Amino acid sequence: MSDRPHGREEFRAAVDAEIAPRAAGFDRDQAVPGDVLARMGELGWWGAILPAEVGGSGLDMVTLGELHEEVGRGCSSVRSLLTVHSMVAYAVSRWGSDEQRARWLPRLARGETVGAFCLTEREAGSDVANIAATAVRQDDGGFVLDGAKRWTTGGQIAHLLLVFARTGRGISAFLVERDTPGVEVRPVHGMLGTRGSMLAEIDFRDCRLGPDALLGPDGFALATVVTGVLDIGRYSVACGSVGIVQACLEAGARFTAERGGRAQPLSEHQLIRQMLTQMVTDVSAARLLCRQAGELKDRQDPQTIMATWIAKYFASTAAARAASDAVQIHGAAGCAPDHPAQRYYRDAKVMEIIEGSTQIQQIKIAEEAYRWTAR
Repeated sequence: MSDRPHGREEFRAAVDAEIAPRAAGFDRDQAVPGDVLARMGELGWWGAILPAEVGGSGLDMVTLGELHEEVGRGCSSVRSLLTVHSMVAYAVSRWGSDEQRARWLPRLARGETVGAFCLTEREAGSDVANIAATAVRQDDGGFVLDGAKRWTTGGQIAHLLLVFARTGRGISAFLVERDTPGVEVRPVHGMLGTRGSMLAEIDFRDCRLGPDALLGPDGFALATVVTGVLDIGRYSVACGSVGIVQACLEAGARFTAERGGRAQPLSEHQLIRQMLTQMVTDVSAARLLCRQAGELKDRQDPQTIMATWIAKYFASTAAARAASDAVQIHGAAGCAPDHPAQRYYRDAKVMEIIEGSTQIQQIKIAEEAYRWTAR
């Protein structure tokens, strides 16, 4: 593993070489090409969250956050693919049986198998307890899965699907291979942001699963797998949002430093400086909040759940502010089809919706505020 980048500077260099120069193309083509996906495996990114003994990079959570920040700075679509894959890998690593771990973790670590997270449905978004997909147990111990999942990041290319469905005992998690009879994948195009993340709608019709498809205890996925995996996803999105703010700051500072004017350079305008000041403050604060959440995760402190909510709330709203200002700073050029600023603007809006919308986070954080004041 020594040839793989394992620190912020190395991550940044790799992103600048491999991801950022091609990000506009990923957005325009609405796909990340296979050579980039393969390179992510060579760099150890697919297995960053997994231990070295299964072929992963074994990063601690703080360093993992730095990776996701830097990838998010270069391209939110690539970061989104990495997020959901990491969520699946984490779930198998933590709740998988010995057989499931042996079969899937080495493949997930190398990126030979890409994972996707299938939770959201037409009537179940933020309210995950409202899912309608069902998995009916059979006499042989297996299940028959039926349902439809929406907005599945990476669904167009994923081979291993982590699917949540109702059983007679509650909500359970299942590992479903893409080529299982009855699985139908329909690509989703034309999204506002993260257009290269290859979203799909996935239908499951009379899919027959063996007993070994069940991940973790039957009926307990909502309290275990869903909660734990969404926390990982939320942390990744928070860190990726920091990356968007950083990208906006760098683009805005570079443009205004180079752009002159008859009266004074753009960099001398007070309102331009105010916008850049806000970006500097936001990126510094958001990065510290993400680091705190990562440190709590490394210590397995239960306070990490709320720390991650706070980090994601602040970082995603900061990204939206920074991206709006980045477009404003660049003017008409910032609205051009391939200009990074307009991509940051579209991607940042997505950050306020995925892995817990801004409003859901406000509800959660306010509930915690009342608990704090009641002590």
